Amino acid sequence: MQNDSDRFFVLTGGPGSGKTTLIEALRHAGFAASVEAGRGIIRDQSAIGGPALPWHDRALFAELMLSWEMRSYQIALEQTGRPVFFDRGVPDTLGYLSLSGLPIPEHAHAAAERFRYHRRVFVAPLWPEIFAQDKERRQTLDEAERTHHALVGVYTELGYEMVPLPLAPVEARLRFVLAQTGL
Repeated sequence: MQNDSDRFFVLTGGPGSGKTTLIEALRHAGFAASVEAGRGIIRDQSAIGGPALPWHDRALFAELMLSWEMRSYQIALEQTGRPVFFDRGVPDTLGYLSLSGLPIPEHAHAAAERFRYHRRVFVAPLWPEIFAQDKERRQTLDEAERTHHALVGVYTELGYEMVPLPLAPVEARLRFVLAQTGL
């Protein structure tokens, strides 16, 4: 019998590397996919004047990201037998905390061990040619690179195998992911 983690595929990497564009292409191709926590939280918190923003309270922002990712996982469990693609996963929260110089609480470690994904994680490498800042993505290219390295480190420490996405148009990335997953 297949474990749920065998059908849960994560796309991670620094901001502005094309992850969400690829997730949208996967969704358009008929696959189930999660919504990125960071942008969703920033939009929600900005709309209500909330404090859980990365430029106000990084620790609170991380707690909401962790909660969002765990909920996304629970929702994915309802997609019985179907592959699900995640625009980041629970371990991304640990990478964010590490990058921010914040301690990683024991409950975040416990979540990363409990909410497991397919052992092969797709990582979008830094791609300066497509990187752009916007109202929600305020990180610099340097911070995007540091984020990439922090995330690769966390996923590797947790026993995942990192599969770099090609620096290629979204259609080629889509074919690559489908070939790598056997879908």
